[in-house]
Amino acid sequence: MGDHKEQPLRVGAAVRRRRRALELTLAVVAERSGLSVPFLSQIENERARPSRSSLEKVADALRTTAVELLAAADPACSVDVVHAEGPEPDYAPRMRSLVRGHHQMHAQEFTGDHDAGREFQYRNDQLMYVADGAVDVEAEGRAYRLGRGDTLYLTGGVRHRWRATVADTRVVVVAVAEHIEAVRDRPRR
Repeated sequence: MGDHKEQPLRVGAAVRRRRRALELTLAVVAERSGLSVPFLSQIENERARPSRSSLEKVADALRTTAVELLAAADPACSVDVVHAEGPEPDYAPRMRSLVRGHHQMHAQEFTGDHDAGREFQYRNDQLMYVADGAVDVEAEGRAYRLGRGDTLYLTGGVRHRWRATVADTRVVVVAVAEHIEAVRDRPRR
């Protein structure tokens, strides 16, 4: 129950990702596949489900296989539960994903410390929430101290690094996925 693998697959997102990776327009894929632009648009937007034959034509136009497109497809579920790994928290340094699959949002939980010297810079916006403990964050040349319950919002493109200052720190980072064009590249000052 609640297992996302029981749900039908949404192949449209996989088709769109592959087309964009190849920097092709819908018109080019339509010409190569013999399918119409409106139909391809409906496939990409999950308003039409391609037949096996149509999916193979799309795959050929995208220089891949129908099997590969299906393997890259998103589950069509709207609810997915990711359970904690055990009843007792384990505070050894670790990171776990809180969202499975290829979605518009990513969320990760960091427990303990991590490579404090590592600098991060994400294309899109992100939110850092301190569930337990405390962290020091350096962003755009300024230092921030966050405690339990504090959040820090970073717009896309902001360089930052952080470190846990308490042994049992848990930080949740939620970000718009890198493949989403949520924020246009901002000019650097």
